[in-house]
Amino acid sequence: MKKVEFKRRKLDSGLTVIFEKRNIPIVAVASSVKFGAQYENEDIKGISHFMEHLVFKGTKNRSVTDIPREVENKGGILNAFTAEEVTCFWNKMPSKYFSLSADIPRDLVLNPLFEKEALERERKVILEEIKMYHDNPSTHVLEKIKEMLYKKPFNMSIAGTLKTVAGLTREKVVELFDSIYSTNNMIFSVVGDVEWEEVLNEANKFPKMNKKINKIPIVEKNGEMVEKRKGIDQAHLVFGFHMPKLGDKNRYAAEIFDSVLGGGMSSRLFQEVREKRGLCYTIKGHLEQSKDYSYEMIYAGTVKEKVKEIRELILKEIKKLGELKKSDFEEIKERLIGLRGISKEKSDLTMIELLQEELGGNAENYYKYEEEISRVRLKDVQNLSKLNGYSFVSLVPE
Repeated sequence: MKKVEFKRRKLDSGLTVIFEKRNIPIVAVASSVKFGAQYENEDIKGISHFMEHLVFKGTKNRSVTDIPREVENKGGILNAFTAEEVTCFWNKMPSKYFSLSADIPRDLVLNPLFEKEALERERKVILEEIKMYHDNPSTHVLEKIKEMLYKKPFNMSIAGTLKTVAGLTREKVVELFDSIYSTNNMIFSVVGDVEWEEVLNEANKFPKMNKKINKIPIVEKNGEMVEKRKGIDQAHLVFGFHMPKLGDKNRYAAEIFDSVLGGGMSSRLFQEVREKRGLCYTIKGHLEQSKDYSYEMIYAGTVKEKVKEIRELILKEIKKLGELKKSDFEEIKERLIGLRGISKEKSDLTMIELLQEELGGNAENYYKYEEEISRVRLKDVQNLSKLNGYSFVSLVPE
């Protein structure tokens, strides 16, 4: 197998630079700020997400129309996301436009205007986004399971609430931007057909700044809730429990556990609940994993009368993983290694996965995945079946 050309460096400016060389004439670039929803207190919940939206409304160098046009006119794509631990601004373009590809996200994180009128227009957009999440039953229950698994403020939605977003002033946004958005809190990521010297040249255009981020404790708990709603025909349920974090020794065992239980059509839950019993159309697991928190969510949609039965089947299948067979265990390892290989096909996905590993400790861990999955012991996965409590949410027709 050809060795991957990967570079990682922390510059004197405080900026962390990560780079993977590729030979296809495409480049994916991101400027990311190591600040997201988990660092927000209850009063300003949603401010990171608000700022993610606002920077696209204009910078000192580009108007609201210039930003997407400069990327899309070159055949590129432009996007951003806010997570618990990071706000990321990225694009993917033909690699001959690398200088532009690097300049746009750098401009976004360094020079936003936060114009008052644009801010007020975007506030209305986000308030509608929050209502949309509430009105979508599957999205709503996935946010509610987080409320059951953690205490405030961490358990609140990344988008914030109608109340918190309505209360975010321009002064507060500018104050937070000025106190957080600095190079020592940023990661510059590049995956594509450019040279390391070119990457460093663009990275060195970031000015030296040093600002401190204060952490807010994340407190675990467990809880249950049932919510009734008019106008829906299907019951939606989520089963959740805490799992090993990225820095824990069993982080890869948690991935195997997640895949066996609810990953894909061959998973235990899909086969038992949908294929064997026909109790639902969708049942799937998702492992949300970070250096500071980690939890498994299992979602299903069914008729109201079958919520209890599916809950019991989930518990039963989790318990059965305590007797997971060696042959099934090895098959899942092979599946995960294969899926990682497939995900590497997309440069933007690799860039984001490298970013997540960097946030978890070191981007180079991305390249140790096959080795780390291979060394997981059967017993490590079996032991995760011994739940130390769990949370449960259901949204049912009234």
